Amino acid sequence: MPGILERAREVGVGFIVCAGTTLDSTRACIELARQHDMLYAGVGIHPMQANDPVDERIYAELEALAKDSPKVVCISEVGLDFLPSSPEHSIQYQVFREHIRLARSLKLPIIFHSRDSHPEVFQTLREEGADEVGGVMHYFQGDEATARQAIEGGFFISLARPLLRLPELQQTAKAIPLENIVLETDAAPQPFKKYRHNWTEPRHVQTVAQQLADLKGLTLEEVAEVTTRNLTNLLGLQHLAASR
Repeated sequence: MPGILERAREVGVGFIVCAGTTLDSTRACIELARQHDMLYAGVGIHPMQANDPVDERIYAELEALAKDSPKVVCISEVGLDFLPSSPEHSIQYQVFREHIRLARSLKLPIIFHSRDSHPEVFQTLREEGADEVGGVMHYFQGDEATARQAIEGGFFISLARPLLRLPELQQTAKAIPLENIVLETDAAPQPFKKYRHNWTEPRHVQTVAQQLADLKGLTLEEVAEVTTRNLTNLLGLQHLAASR
């Protein structure tokens, strides 16, 4: 972990959000955030881990985790995933709705996952009043129409390394105002890659920012300033943008 953080600092990364995917990983994220100043945490159960409904006990535990640490800045990573191997859809819906309810109760933004489920995710967000807290459409790879639907719903789109290789996504990024974009890397463990040094890390957000700058005819500094401000304003971390 220290090496990952140091490599991120070297390219100008100011802070990192560690997203929970289960109760246990949420606890681990909060503990890491307690240990490292540049880390913040998200509380949530990932749709691919949503094997059981969120009952009163689990909801209370998620709520306590979010309330008890000042380093928790969002409800993440939550949403819907309709891959054939994903958990039962009815359970995913229930878990997602409970997380939105929690986000609204705590006034925390939502970082949501949407795979093969964009219409269903947007409908659920609307039905549950998620625009009240807003958030981010995580690891965006959709078309311009999908991006604009997210933005109209009160959400930023988050661009990551797919921006380096997907022509349609590049066209979408050019068309969407920078004021509606944030950047990320989704640096999850990648054991399918032969060499550890090839794993995606937070430091790689610099290459995403440079690609976006090239697409929009801006400087890296201009893109970094606006996208950082977008995210810090959303997460209530404005002091970090001011200190850049």
